[in-house]
Amino acid sequence: MTRAPEASSPTTFVAAGTFGAWLVQMQAALRGTAGSTVPCGDCTGCCTSGYSLQLRPDDAGALAAIPAELLQDAAGFGTGQKTLAARPDGTCAMLVSGRCSIYAVRPQTCLDYDCRIFAAAGIDAGGTDKSVINQRVRAWRFDYPTESDRRAHEAVRAAAQFLRGGSATRRGIRLPATPMGIAVLAIKVHRVFLESAHEALEEAELTRAVFEAARAFDALVPA
Repeated sequence: MTRAPEASSPTTFVAAGTFGAWLVQMQAALRGTAGSTVPCGDCTGCCTSGYSLQLRPDDAGALAAIPAELLQDAAGFGTGQKTLAARPDGTCAMLVSGRCSIYAVRPQTCLDYDCRIFAAAGIDAGGTDKSVINQRVRAWRFDYPTESDRRAHEAVRAAAQFLRGGSATRRGIRLPATPMGIAVLAIKVHRVFLESAHEALEEAELTRAVFEAARAFDALVPA
């Protein structure tokens, strides 16, 4: 289901860019071949919303800049990866006076984060703990210079709606439960929903098509 408008939604919109160009960039970021360039302005939503920060061994600059006592082994991630937990108030431990103190050497996790993915999917980033991000998500406005831009955005939203509309598991295939998981998968499989033929598919057939599209996308990720 799509997000319902709220009385507190912002009246000042923020340009998110051309949807088609953004989609190509986001797909490259998900494949690990490029980072995101986000017009954040003075928004620090992702730095104040309780996210822990994952650091890879390649994040040498960030690892050198962050006090070692703040880093922990990252459970469930690869060897050598570390986690920087958020402060109790939800802010990043590297946020000082409202500014990132390691911005020049911030890790790839920060470079990859792009809250426009939630706007693309038509969902919020989370609950009240993500209120600052949600406000920015509701403010983003994409441009559609061509009909293909608009159709691509409609397909991403349709994919997200499908992923949110059923049970967590369909025919043995586990679907994402978190907003980020839903938004990421919607980007990966949106082509399934570009074709009008998807409307005639039974749920099991559509689920299988989504699974195959996700597997095909991930097969393109560099080793």
